[in-house]
Formats: sequence, structure tokens, C-alpha cells
Amino acid sequence: MFNNQTVLVTGGTGSWGHELVRQLLTYDPKEIRIFSRNESAQFSMKQEFDNNPKLHFIIGDIKEKDALIEAAKDVDYLFHLAALKHVPVCEDQPTEALKTNVIGTQNVIEAAIACNVKRAVYISTDKASNPSNFYGLSKAMGERLIIHANTLTTNTKFVCIRGGNVLGTNGSVIHVFKKQINEKQKVGITDLNMTRFFLTVQDAIKLVFKATFESIGGEIFVMKMPAFKILDLANVLIEASQKENVKIETLGVRPGEKIHELLLSKYESKTTITYDDEYYVILPSIHIQGLRKHYEKYKPVNLESYHSGTGLISPEEIKEMLLKGGFI
Repeated sequence: MFNNQTVLVTGGTGSWGHELVRQLLTYDPKEIRIFSRNESAQFSMKQEFDNNPKLHFIIGDIKEKDALIEAAKDVDYLFHLAALKHVPVCEDQPTEALKTNVIGTQNVIEAAIACNVKRAVYISTDKASNPSNFYGLSKAMGERLIIHANTLTTNTKFVCIRGGNVLGTNGSVIHVFKKQINEKQKVGITDLNMTRFFLTVQDAIKLVFKATFESIGGEIFVMKMPAFKILDLANVLIEASQKENVKIETLGVRPGEKIHELLLSKYESKTTITYDDEYYVILPSIHIQGLRKHYEKYKPVNLESYHSGTGLISPEEIKEMLLKGGFI
């Protein structure tokens, strides 16, 4: 699909972007354009990929539509990763989250349409399902804009993917806990009952490609993924550190933070189908030509909702996942 194609990745210097670019290169694309604000991250990434001539780095901000349109010229596939992602930052500065995550996403849509991009894939989050914080709300609005774009007069197809926390990404709880263990001999957890969905960055890109290859436009692809208690993760990391007398401190839930995350809300489950053994697909409530008919043979999900408090994996399975990822 990507052979001899031009690809644009917004926010491509993050952990998702690195792995996406690495896997895209195996398809022998014509060019990959990496559009982001972070000059130093671009420089480091360029070095990491040995100055690969297929990679073209563009300094830019998705809040600037003209810059996006310029970057999207002659692009075949667009992956929209750029966002403000940290819950406390978005709570403290909601107008910035609005400008980047909502208006920036609309700019991406308009750039994709203006440049006749074949397919645009939006990277969303479990926090967009029944959102309790501004980050989740802004990403949910982004999802709705992406889905609605399929009703416009355009050849571009738009699709969403929704994932959980990716192991080991920038600012990941794994790195935070390891630093606390080594420097303070204590770990701060907001709530001892808190659970989260996690997946590896490789599985995250597998989800991205699944939606890219198999969607027809207007869906939200959701990967079934493991969930575990944050307390169990902390204990596994403490054990692996071999440090003694490491304490666990309860900090209290932060503004907008959930005890359990949702990948599929009660409302969304009414229009969700089981796509295969690994994926669900959420169909939109608005009408998109041909979408319902395409999925009419698939079975509706047998779930009221899909949250991280059910089907938890054991500490032994967490340890195995961390070992596989090279985190311990």
C-alpha cells in the first residue's frame, strides 16, 4: 500500500512517530514527511535513522493551516499524531489544548482535502470515550470532526484509531516510577485501585496499519488490549530494582483523572461490532454512505462497556511484558 507513496506524519518525532516511520520504511515509500514543532527531536530522529534520504523533516505547527497545506502537497497518506497529550497540562491550559487538539485537527482535515490525500488516519485515545478531562474531551471532538469529514464532498477517506497507554513512551508511568524508585526510594500512586490499558508501541502501529488497510472511512478501530492495576506495575518495578524498603505513597486522584479508563462506552457499545479476534469497530451515529452496509454481516459486541477494571492481567504477566519490552 505504501510502496512508492508519499506519507505525511504530524507529530512524528514522538514514540509513536518513531515506530511508525520505522515500519513505514519497510514498505519502500517514496518519501516520509515528519511535521512537528520540536527542532531538537527532529535532529535526534534524523541521526537515529542515519540521515535516510526518504525522510524529510518539516518544522511546523498544526495550528497553522497554510503550513499544513504546504506540507501535504502530493501526499498520499496522512497520519495525524500531533496533540497536547498530558492530562494536567490540558486541564491547566484548556485553550491551548483546544487550539491544538481540536482546531489543529480541523486544519489537518482541510489540508488533507485541499491536497486530495487518499487516506487520513487520526490517532485517538481511550480518554476520548466518555471523557472526564479536557484532554479526553478535546480528543473526542477530534474524533467527531474526523468522522464527519467523511460526509463532505471529497475523495479523502478519514478514519480513527483508539488506543490505551503505550509502554515506555515519553512521560510514561514506567519511567516516572523507575526514577522515583532510584532517586527517592518511594513511588507515588494517585489511587491504589487505579487501572489502565497498555499496549506496546509495535502493537500500537499494528492498530494504525489495520485501520489504514481495512477501513472504508468513518469508523473508530479499537484494539482489544491488556489492562492492569498501576499498583501491580509499581510492585513489579520495585522488585526488579532490587532496592529494599521502597515505599508506596498515595497521592490522591488528580483533576479529571479516572480510576478506570474506557475504550468503549455504554453509549458506543450500541453501535460497535466485533471485527475479529483482536479488534472492535465503532460505527458512527451519523449517516455515512455505504458504511453500515459494509459492516452489516458483523456481530454486535456483547459488551455494555469496555473498561480497564475488568480482565486484569497478573503481576507475572506484567513482568513478562516489561521484560519483552526491555524495561526491566
